[in-house]
Amino acid sequence: MQTSAVPDLAHTHARPVHWLATAAAMAGVVALAGLLQPDPAGASAAPPAPLPAPDAATAHYPLACGGAPSTVARKASGDLDGDGNPETVAVVHCEAGSGTPPSGIYVLTRGKGAGAPAARVVATLVEPSQLKNVGDLAVRDGAVHATLLGYSSPDVPSCCPDEREQVNWRWRGGAFVRSAQDPARAV
Repeated sequence: MQTSAVPDLAHTHARPVHWLATAAAMAGVVALAGLLQPDPAGASAAPPAPLPAPDAATAHYPLACGGAPSTVARKASGDLDGDGNPETVAVVHCEAGSGTPPSGIYVLTRGKGAGAPAARVVATLVEPSQLKNVGDLAVRDGAVHATLLGYSSPDVPSCCPDEREQVNWRWRGGAFVRSAQDPARAV
């Protein structure tokens, strides 16, 4: 009889006990790997709190008041551009001893960098030169909503606007877009 040149492989026949020991060892390695995993980046950290809305009283408005001070008549805040931080919308007019001066509507954001103002104007929605006054003002659902009061002719006294218009603006494509407006209606 001739002896085989290959060693006897009888010890390579697996028995059920070997399979169980291998499975238990693999389960232990997987469990240990799961326990030693690092925390996912930022998953356990709370999102940063939004910054407070800009203070309308601290902004410089592009108004020509002829030396008279300006007045913030109304303001509303909310996130208009979807960045998680609120903007402020301010209705501002020059102080007048009598009459109803026209208003401007301005969007404010927080100043950036050291020494920057607490609030800065980033958009003008209504220019005072349009000779409008503002009734209601609100920020809802990411849009500015306002009631504009105006005059049908120069003969209408400035105390008593005779036109009323509901308008809104929404941030789209890097600019505030005014919605389709209602036709002018008598007040």
